[in-house]
Amino acid sequence: MFFRASSSRRRARALGAAAVALGLAAVTGCSGGGDAGDGKLKVGLVASLSGTYKPVGTELRAGFELYLETHDNKLGGREVELIVADEGDGPPPAVPAATKLVKKDKVDVLTGFVSGGSVNAVLPLVEQAKIPFLGSNARPPVKDLEYIWTTSFMSDEPGRAIAPYIKEKVDGPVYAIGPDYQGGYDELRGFTDEFKRVKGKLANPSGKTTWTPFPKTTNFMPYFAEIAKTDAKAVYCFYAGKAAIDFAKQYAQSDIAHLPLYTAFVTEGSVLQAQGDAAKDIYSVLNYSADLDNDANRKFVADWTAKHDSQPTTYAMSSYDAAAVLDKAVADAAKDGEVTPQTVNKAIDGLGQIDSPRGAWEFGAKEHAPVQTWYLRQVRKDGDQLANVMVEDLATLGG
Repeated sequence: MFFRASSSRRRARALGAAAVALGLAAVTGCSGGGDAGDGKLKVGLVASLSGTYKPVGTELRAGFELYLETHDNKLGGREVELIVADEGDGPPPAVPAATKLVKKDKVDVLTGFVSGGSVNAVLPLVEQAKIPFLGSNARPPVKDLEYIWTTSFMSDEPGRAIAPYIKEKVDGPVYAIGPDYQGGYDELRGFTDEFKRVKGKLANPSGKTTWTPFPKTTNFMPYFAEIAKTDAKAVYCFYAGKAAIDFAKQYAQSDIAHLPLYTAFVTEGSVLQAQGDAAKDIYSVLNYSADLDNDANRKFVADWTAKHDSQPTTYAMSSYDAAAVLDKAVADAAKDGEVTPQTVNKAIDGLGQIDSPRGAWEFGAKEHAPVQTWYLRQVRKDGDQLANVMVEDLATLGG
């Protein structure tokens, strides 16, 4: 029996609402934000340092820390106090963590955040505190963007970027599957909406994405058995962290192992080495690849590999870029006068292009998200190890 998304969504909304209520109760009466005028910038970084997405959260933290380490622990000439909190698996732990950073620690800016659900849950806190929220992972659409930015991307963009390519390359229907939570809904909606627009057909009997319970799904074999009963000629999915390891390993042992697998994130980061040969030939769509040939990326990769026994990921890169954005914004705010959360936020709005390891990008006015290139990668042997090798540019999206 497949899990029904409706009940999961109701529970997720209830948990998110309860977490928001708890967080707002704790922060009532707090003006939010520290005083950066004393020369020190307080940055609160919230990321999943436990739970399913621990590999992602660990990379977010490491990317931001790498920028600080290679810039004398300063942003815009100001000494930085970085305070890290655990997001866990979503809103229930994320809201209290962010509330402590804003109310007790009085940070000047919030960054990080793995889950789109966590982003939505802390928005009331950010709006009340009036401090910049500079997310460094995928983000769902929000209504009030005044203090909201992301250095990563909008959650529906990976699917939108790769759907036309899959329609062109796959001769037949494609099966869509993903995790039953906010990030999964956004990622798969991007693919299915764009795939439908280019006249692609889903192999799912319902004509809609199949959802797997999050975070408790560890056995994907029943889902693969159902896919084998369809006329699918390929599969598209989104998973990350431990779920990505389970999915890739079991896919390679399933009755559909012969079907091409197109993904967002499944092979990104430390999960790739854990997946081993099961990941070979998997395609992925992302806004970054460690083998991109530009000056900023060569420096980033060299600095990263000098410290870590791995290639850098999009998670690390986007968090590194969040620090780079703050570096420029704080410096610009200082030129114009007092450095406060509000003046830093205004400076972010006027930054223009960011010289990034992914290639140059800038914030779009519509979503406060990067206008950037998306890349197709494939897992191949690179010397003795497997790597996500860049195949081609897919599209430029963002706004």
